[in-house]
Amino acid sequence: METHMTQTEIPFLFMRGGTSRGPYIRRDHLPEDRDTLARVLIAAIGAGHPLNIDGIGGGAAVTTKVAMLSKSDDDWADVDYFFAQVAVDEPLVDFKPTCGNILSGVGPAAIEMGLVAPQGDETRVRIRAVNTEARVEAVVRTPGGAVDYDGDAAIDGVPGTAAPVMLNFRDVVGNATGALLPTGNLRDEIDGIEVTCLDVAMPMVIARADAFGLTGYESAAELDANSDFYARMEPIRIEAGRRMGLGDVTKSVMPKFGILAPAREGGTVTARYFMPWKTHPSMAVTGAQCLASCTLIPGTVSDGLVDRPAPGEALVTIEHASGRIEVTADYGIDDGAFRLETAGLLRTARLLAKGSLMVPARVWA
Repeated sequence: METHMTQTEIPFLFMRGGTSRGPYIRRDHLPEDRDTLARVLIAAIGAGHPLNIDGIGGGAAVTTKVAMLSKSDDDWADVDYFFAQVAVDEPLVDFKPTCGNILSGVGPAAIEMGLVAPQGDETRVRIRAVNTEARVEAVVRTPGGAVDYDGDAAIDGVPGTAAPVMLNFRDVVGNATGALLPTGNLRDEIDGIEVTCLDVAMPMVIARADAFGLTGYESAAELDANSDFYARMEPIRIEAGRRMGLGDVTKSVMPKFGILAPAREGGTVTARYFMPWKTHPSMAVTGAQCLASCTLIPGTVSDGLVDRPAPGEALVTIEHASGRIEVTADYGIDDGAFRLETAGLLRTARLLAKGSLMVPARVWA
């Protein structure tokens, strides 16, 4: 880090990962102390203004995310990925969740940063998501020893095509709460609404769209304009968070909220995902794993909405506000207990810019 009189310079990569984007920074280029780190990230993103006008955020929760990478001391992993969700309108940082879309860029970023050496035409990067202890293998194209960003893989929510990044998730059940079903129930009733509280990759509260008088096919903009829905949903989310053992979640983005409806374009299910105070424009990678698991577990709020795939290798296609996302799940049900071996998703990532982030020296000298 260099300090130029009034500003501190931090090397970074600016990447799109899946349908999110943000700075990817080496952890050792940032302050160790969590409070100082939060202030640095707030300054870098420009949190506290709807347009993040004094930082590099994009005025939406999917563009105010930060990935911090380091060599892992874990026996299995190559790289530790520490994630921060920076708020848009408030000077706040949430270090509790992880982000699967930003994770799509971690493999390429680790190679670009020299944390992982390329291994031929394809490089397998083993990643520990330190926020949740999830383990993920990313398969990155590296012909000629360099990351290839050009390809014909398309993901809904991102224009054009790019090289595929395959993500294979393991150890994603119960990371935040210690249990698949943190309340001990397949369904709970809160404020007259039936919900399934599930912890797979991301703790979620999942309800049927029709329980709120919604179709589930509304656009993100239509849902965000529906203040009555948020006024009804948020107290349910807060009470569910308490029952899930997450404490007071008033200011936390966990648990996330999701609603389900029958698929109408050949998929498995239709879903909308909330971040939680705005509707996700497409779908979170972590949320997709949790929603897919919900569709696979008999007795959840998905009963009657889905044609449930048989145990084994299953493909769950979730129709979302920008298209669809596919989750491959290797799962079983033993004596009524759901077991998820791995969940896989195809994403893309692209390096957008690289250089130095500048933060005022009064924030961190």
